[in-house]
Amino acid sequence: MIYLDNNATTRPSPGVIEAVRRALEQDWANPSSIHRPGQSARRVVELARESVAALIGARARDVVFTSGGTESIDLAFRGALRATGRRVVVTTAVEHEAVRSLCDALETTGVEVRQIPLARGGVADADALPGLLTDDVALVSVQWANNETGAVQPVERIGALCRERRIPFHCDGTQWAGKMPTDISATPIDLLTLSAHKLHGPKGVGALAIRRGTPLAPVLHGVQEQERRGGTENVPGIAGFGAAAEEARAWFAEASNRDRLGALRDRFEQRVLERVPDAHVNGPADPWRADHPTRLWNTTNIAFPRLEAEALLMLLSEKGVCASAGAACSSGSLEPSPVLLAMGVAPEYAHGAIRFSLSRESTWDELERAAAIIEQCVGRLRASMPQSSNEPA
Repeated sequence: MIYLDNNATTRPSPGVIEAVRRALEQDWANPSSIHRPGQSARRVVELARESVAALIGARARDVVFTSGGTESIDLAFRGALRATGRRVVVTTAVEHEAVRSLCDALETTGVEVRQIPLARGGVADADALPGLLTDDVALVSVQWANNETGAVQPVERIGALCRERRIPFHCDGTQWAGKMPTDISATPIDLLTLSAHKLHGPKGVGALAIRRGTPLAPVLHGVQEQERRGGTENVPGIAGFGAAAEEARAWFAEASNRDRLGALRDRFEQRVLERVPDAHVNGPADPWRADHPTRLWNTTNIAFPRLEAEALLMLLSEKGVCASAGAACSSGSLEPSPVLLAMGVAPEYAHGAIRFSLSRESTWDELERAAAIIEQCVGRLRASMPQSSNEPA
């Protein structure tokens, strides 16, 4: 099986699995208990907190563990709204479903949601942001890198504009952290969302990094996590998160790792476009550049016009290639990706768009075989279509 699905490619490493196993077998006590087993579990949690903080350039005390990226996003939004008493949030139309659905829900409670216009490739137009930043804005939230196209957003510029107005800036770093070196202490980011399973950690655990002084009220009340997020901590998941963070930092130590995989991504795209000439890359199509990445090294979103992504995904799976359409968590949907439509991708392309994701373990042999299988599957589907539907638009 060739894994090119965002969640499948980042399978936990042996070191992460061992950390989870050890916590389940040895440190299963409640980390809030004062007895010795409880304090042993507490030590596991705090060591992992230090590792996650080191991965992103934060202080350990500023990292709050959650059940995943979705909860971290919810805490950032609802926490900022409650703490500031304001009723406006600013974001974009290309955010993860966790943000888009939350904004829909917040609007039913009277919160106003403003959207930053998009420039070419689905990138937020930072120059349009100042006109949206009024005194009633509680939070600006923009992802660091898009989960469907890999497009990198101008978070430094956006954060700087927010800081000028003293408005909290939340960045969904789920796709970025663990794939790119990160030091939020050197950025204007106030709140950063993380998810362990995007960097070879276990699913069901995430974090929200909160800059000191950022107004944020708890959503889940309790004494745990510095009273910012109640509920007994998931010690095995947190242990795995810490192990994954340490491994990511070690991987970053060799800068050529990202260049090697970025080049593989570019070669894979080129090979697919050679085999399927009318296919199209959605989002910024610039080649990988470590000094100025317009897309993450691991992501490509390729549209196959006049095909249905779900049918293509099923056929690819039968042939041994795992990929996804849009966000992996919504790949069962028959509708085209709202992100691609918001970017202005034509419906006939958006319907047939597939996201392929590399991991640190991807090889050219896998990608070469995947490109050949993609060509076969596209050809098979088009051969089964009525002739009139198979003609160029």
